[in-house]
Amino acid sequence: MYFLILGDILETFVDVYMNVDGEKGSVIFNKLNEIGLKSCIGEHDFVYDWKGIATMPDELKLIDKIQSQLKGTGALLKFTTNR
Repeated sequence: MYFLILGDILETFVDVYMNVDGEKGSVIFNKLNEIGLKSCIGEHDFVYDWKGIATMPDELKLIDKIQSQLKGTGALLKFTTNR
């Protein structure tokens, strides 16, 4: 995870890498939407808008929540937070 100073907007992007033997993409999509991530088209797959500034513990709590939600799906994740 890395940070870029861009102002007062904080967003965490999630890139999902799926395994052909893992869960279907549609299931992973729904699981991430259920916990507040929005899909995006472009450089990243999903984004979480913090609607302000978050602390490192807040970000780690979100990452833990995403990992728990996708446990057993075979998905690999990459997180990027831009501030």
